[in-house]
Amino acid sequence: QVQLVESGGGLVQAGGSLRLSCAASRRTFGIYAMGWFRQAPGEGREFVAAIRRSGGSTYYADSVKGRFTISRDSAKNTVSLQMNSLKPEDTAVYYCAANRWDDNYYAASGRYDYWGQGTQVTVSS
Repeated sequence: QVQLVESGGGLVQAGGSLRLSCAASRRTFGIYAMGWFRQAPGEGREFVAAIRRSGGSTYYADSVKGRFTISRDSAKNTVSLQMNSLKPEDTAVYYCAANRWDDNYYAASGRYDYWGQGTQVTVSS
């Protein structure tokens, strides 16, 4: 069992930045690929970004490419999402997730084994 706890959400104006962090409970954090998803009111859960267990490869949704950066610190069991140039359409609850498969299906929410409770990000216009 892996427990994931997100932090760093909040209210920011359009064009601003936020940094989300996700802390994992287990020292085996390094065996999991990690992802960030988001869910806006009335919408389904949407892939945002993912990083391989090695940290060597990262993937992004087209809507955030060039603005968001995912990173991981295996020594601290954390994964982060740096969000720049935020837009009102980025408003959502953001979820951190752990994936033991570490394969090319990183954008599929069903591939992930563990989820955090989510953190709210609100971008005002």
